[in-house]
Amino acid sequence: MSSKFNEHKIMPRYSVIAIVMTMIGVAVLVKTFYTMTAGRTYWMKVAARLKVDSMEVKPIRGNIYSSDGQLMASSLPEYKLYLDFNAMHESKTDTLWAEKLDSIAVGLNQIFPSRSVQAFKDSLEAGRKQLSKHWPIWKRRVDYSTYKEVQALPIFNMMKYKSGFHVEEFNARRRPFTSLAQRTIGDMYGAKDTARCGLELSYDSILRGTNGIIHRRKVRNKYLSITDTPPIDGADIITTIDVGMQDLAERAVIDELREINGNVGVAIVMEVATGDIKAIVNMEKVDEGEYREIKNHAVSDLLEPGSVFKTASIMVALDDEVCDTNYVVATGGGVYNMYGRDMKDHNWRRGGYGTMNLPHTLEVSSNIGVSRIIDHFYHNNPERFVQGIHDLGLAEDFHLPIPGYSPAKIRMPRKDSRGKQYVNWSKTALPWMSIGYETQVPPISTLTFYNAIANGGKMMRPRFVKQVVKDGEVIMDFPPEVVKEQIAKPRTIELITTILTHVVSQGLGRKAGSPSFAVAGKTGTAQMSKGAAGYHSGVMNYLLSFCGFFPADKPRYSCIVCIQKSGLPASGGGMSGVVFHHISEGIMSQSLKLDVSDAREEGAQFVPGVKAGNLVAADYVLSKLGFEVKNGWEGGNVFGPPVWGTVQAAGGSKLSLTKSATPQKHRVPNVMGMGARDAVYLMEQHGIKVRLRGRGKVAEQSLHAGDTIGKNTVCMLRLN
Repeated sequence: MSSKFNEHKIMPRYSVIAIVMTMIGVAVLVKTFYTMTAGRTYWMKVAARLKVDSMEVKPIRGNIYSSDGQLMASSLPEYKLYLDFNAMHESKTDTLWAEKLDSIAVGLNQIFPSRSVQAFKDSLEAGRKQLSKHWPIWKRRVDYSTYKEVQALPIFNMMKYKSGFHVEEFNARRRPFTSLAQRTIGDMYGAKDTARCGLELSYDSILRGTNGIIHRRKVRNKYLSITDTPPIDGADIITTIDVGMQDLAERAVIDELREINGNVGVAIVMEVATGDIKAIVNMEKVDEGEYREIKNHAVSDLLEPGSVFKTASIMVALDDEVCDTNYVVATGGGVYNMYGRDMKDHNWRRGGYGTMNLPHTLEVSSNIGVSRIIDHFYHNNPERFVQGIHDLGLAEDFHLPIPGYSPAKIRMPRKDSRGKQYVNWSKTALPWMSIGYETQVPPISTLTFYNAIANGGKMMRPRFVKQVVKDGEVIMDFPPEVVKEQIAKPRTIELITTILTHVVSQGLGRKAGSPSFAVAGKTGTAQMSKGAAGYHSGVMNYLLSFCGFFPADKPRYSCIVCIQKSGLPASGGGMSGVVFHHISEGIMSQSLKLDVSDAREEGAQFVPGVKAGNLVAADYVLSKLGFEVKNGWEGGNVFGPPVWGTVQAAGGSKLSLTKSATPQKHRVPNVMGMGARDAVYLMEQHGIKVRLRGRGKVAEQSLHAGDTIGKNTVCMLRLN
């Protein structure tokens, strides 16, 4: 040891340092113990001010697509706008707020004109006085473009920790094709972001995805969102709906409902081989002349189907081989007493049909003929007949993924405990059941039965969704599903197909036919009971139906059309059959590929007919097609502002554009001769709501051009 080391001087110093360090350690331990016990409550409150507990983050809801990949429902962001006046106060922007308040109120009024400048000022000042952290600027949700407009206003365009401007984001559901197949695709409760009906509700767990979890922590006077569990976005579903067929079917149904003043119109188109639902329409009268989808009648209406049920009755008899197509039945003068009740044919006032063979009873839809055949062979054993109906698949429960779906209800005869008397059956039950009464069958079940006939006897389960897709990969597949391999013997299917073809070619279903291809089907006209009032409550309601398939020789599609209306005239073939005709011809025409040159006469000049409307767009299209356009823009400026006017032929292949006077802002514009797109655009640009009827060019507008536009003005446009 060095002689310079002085133990007596150094050791006391080390002792002092050791004692101090020990005391500090003890103090730390004491403080820690105190914090963990007596001070715990205080520090937990401090932590709560700095950290917001876990919050759920909603994922993006999956999309719904048509069979050909067109978007039918998607989620778009919507926002609720708020101000944090407390943050504004802490960032000391109060003086700037006082200077810019008037400008902010004026800007908000321009964005939301339904609220006055003064109302905005009063509301914002009330929030500032309360130092509210979450004061609503506008009570309703807004889209992204409106949100950005508000964000561009003075103060709001500053950093949110200075301006206090912040938003709450929601996933709003939007349908690009608006009301097309609305009840089947489904709706959402906007305020709750929850599914309401249709496929949106049935596949909600797949579309919704999984919520994520975040917590917010305050760091240097700012809240930071920290993700604990990221949200998992929902998957997409691919439906079987064909947008073109759906649009065609909806227009055909609505046009007929307006023509006959119907109450409800239903149409379903099914692909024969797969059971895919290509179109489903459920229109119901809401106002005079206006129809909307309110309820999915196609899958939920349990109504007596009427004469379309007669096909099944005759099939049971043919399949059981109790008779054949040569069987003859007497119908008399059109009225026949069946166990105390008069059965009538539709032509009973004209003397009825007399004696006829079995196929003819379906061709003319004879109530007496069909009911007498079934009663003759099954009166003593009605269970056999009803079991035959069940074997055909009419009472099958398809477990469809549409909320509100109800399977058919077809009563089975039941005897008492001694097995002698029927407890739920009368002598008239069988005759009336055979012609479509005393049963409850939704349109979807009737169509599936007829589709099985078209498919050679193989019954397919109606399919609405084909696949579930996530990030471009198929995660679930729903292939076509066979419910019954054979609903009847092949010979029975062959015979009934021939009879149904004759119903259209030479029977009551002629209006459903087409000169271009063969159609098979059956008409139906049934009286509808009005609940407790029965059938004797004044004006009679009717269910008018036509169900069939086309082309009859090689069926591709089956279709059912059901119309409910009050009072006469009422004809299944003359009304529902007409709708079927329009739908079938429209669908078949989509597969035709024609060359315009086939319709051109040799040496003739082909000049297109051009609707009035946006001349800029017309000039662009005509120039690209090679036509010589006078007074045009040489095919340019297509994305510029619209110029309104008309197009006339100018000799040869030349066309001349003529501008119209610029429509005044507060006056009703003249849209005569325009197409629907330009007419609606111009009317809505002037703040006028539009209702359309028909197709083609505007032939009539309910508001005269030049009239002053009032508040909530509505204009009806008739196209022809």
